[in-house]
Amino acid sequence: MALTIDVLTLFPRMLDGFLGESILGKGISSGALAVKVHDLREWTTDRHRTADDRPFGGGAGMVMKPEPVFAAIEQLQTPGCRRIYLTPDGVPFSARLAAELSRETHLILLSGHYEGIDQRIRDGVIDQEISIGDYVLTNGTLAAAVVIDALARFIPGVLGEEKSLTHESFASKLLDFPQYTRPAEFRGMSVPEVLLSGNHAEIEKWRHARQVEKTQKVRPDLLQ
Repeated sequence: MALTIDVLTLFPRMLDGFLGESILGKGISSGALAVKVHDLREWTTDRHRTADDRPFGGGAGMVMKPEPVFAAIEQLQTPGCRRIYLTPDGVPFSARLAAELSRETHLILLSGHYEGIDQRIRDGVIDQEISIGDYVLTNGTLAAAVVIDALARFIPGVLGEEKSLTHESFASKLLDFPQYTRPAEFRGMSVPEVLLSGNHAEIEKWRHARQVEKTQKVRPDLLQ
C-alpha cells in the first residue's frame, strides 16, 4: 500500500513546484507515494478565516489557534496514521527516522508558523514532533518539504537506482566519498588513478578510506 502524506499549512502554494519536480515528482506520478497539500484556513469558521491569535500571558507574535487544526486533523486522520508537527524543539530528523517514516501508510504533517501552535494541539492531536535542525524558519512548510523528500528516497520505486541508498552519506554513519565524471583531466586537475583502473575492490577500498577521512574531519561525532 502506497504511503499517503497530508500536509497542513497556511502556505500551500510553497509546495507546488517542489512536489512536481525531479525524482520526487516522478515518484508521485508513478503512484509510489501520494502527497496532498491542504490550506489550514479551509477549516476556519469565521469570515476572516482567522488561523492565529495573540498569546495568553502576553509576548511578541501570534499563535496558531487550536480549532482549525483539530478540525483538519480529525477530518483527515485514519486509523494508525502518524500525526507529526514540524518544530525547532522537536526530536532531530535523521536518515534512520526518514526510513522509519517511509514504512508508514499515512502521515499527517503539520507546518507551524508565527510563534508556534497552541499547546493543546500538541497535547491532543500530535503523535511526534520533529526538527530538521537547530535553527528557526519563517514557517514549517519548508521543513515538511525536507521530511517528504528525505523519506521518499526510501520508498521502493522512487529512486531509479536503489543501490544509491547504500552508498550515500549517513547510510553507514560515514559521509559520502568524492565523485568524479568525465573528462578525466580538467584545468590541471586529474581524476584519481584508482577510479580509472577498473579494479572494483581497490575502488571500494579507496572510497571507504575517503569516507572515513572526511567523516573524521567534518563529523567526528558520527564515528563515536
